[in-house]
Order: sequence, then structure tokens, then C-alpha cells
Amino acid sequence: MEYFDVVDEAGLPTGETVSRENAHTYGILHRTAHVWIVRQVDARLQVLLQKRSMEKDSFPGLYDTSSAGHIPAGDESVPSALRELSEELGIAALPEQLHYAGTFRIQYEKEFHGRMFRDNEVTRVYVYQEPVDAETLTLQKSEVDEVRWFDLDEVYAETLRGDSSRFCVPLPGLEVLIRYLDQCSGSLQLI
Repeated sequence: MEYFDVVDEAGLPTGETVSRENAHTYGILHRTAHVWIVRQVDARLQVLLQKRSMEKDSFPGLYDTSSAGHIPAGDESVPSALRELSEELGIAALPEQLHYAGTFRIQYEKEFHGRMFRDNEVTRVYVYQEPVDAETLTLQKSEVDEVRWFDLDEVYAETLRGDSSRFCVPLPGLEVLIRYLDQCSGSLQLI
């Protein structure tokens, strides 16, 4: 059974832990780490999104953040982000290849598979800029059905409109990514 640190609004552990099931049954605040894999093709910025497995407990079959996961109790965000990249996509990244972009909150209640799912997270966002060939990734089949590159503008426009037919990426997370890319546009070397 997975356990998470219960955290305060700043994302700092309170000293209590909670099981994954109870965190999502009762909406208890915990931490996650998201990694956005980005590249530039001609003048377009693109993001690699993963299509969530139909077995996922939330948003099955929709395209989501490149890699994301809960931070286990006692762990920190960078090791968790690196582990998720490795487990979900087969990417063996180094800590210095993850660039911190910011933090945002996720909070919602929604029914999936006939059960209420309550999410309440403080999320740390990282950007991974190394070259990635989507065709050669080793996907974790229990989590990810496929990966695909999308134009960042397309993902943002659909998410901003509230169109949830393809994407379940959190709008605040996209906005953290976009602000980071805007701030780095002069020095960012995307492949």
C-alpha cells in the first residue's frame, strides 16, 4: 500500500501520513511531481504527452502531463520525478536535467469507474529538455497506453476552453510551464 506525507498549503510535510486510498477518498492534501518534456520543431514548441491507461483511477484514456506521480512519504520531489520518468517512459534522467518551473495546486472531485475521486495536491513542476524519441520509449503498460508529441499552443487552447475530450492536463500546470518557457526563451536551448 502506498503512503503519502500529509502536507500544508506550502507543500511542507506535517508529520502525518495517509494511504493513497484515503488521500483520494477524503481529499487529504498531499504532494505530486510533474515533468513536462518539451522540444522545439521549427518555430513551434511541443510537449510530449502520455495517454493514460484505461485502468487508471482518474481520467482513463486521456492525454496527460509527460510524466507525473505521487511523492511517497519521506521522499522528495526530484527523486520522485526521476523515478516516474524511468518507470513510466524508460527515461534515465539525471537530477541536473530537471529544471524546476514552479508549484501549483490541484483540487477537484469527480466520479471515475463508479467511485468518487477527490484530489487535493501541491504539485512541483519540472521541465526536461533533453532529446526524446517517442518511438523508442519503454512505456509502463499499466500506466501509459501511448505517448505523442503535441503543439503546446494546441494543448493550451483546448484546455483553456475546457474541452476535455482529449486532454486532462491541469491548466495551472500548463500555465507554470508556459511562464517558465517565456522566462527562459532567450537562454532556453530546445531540441
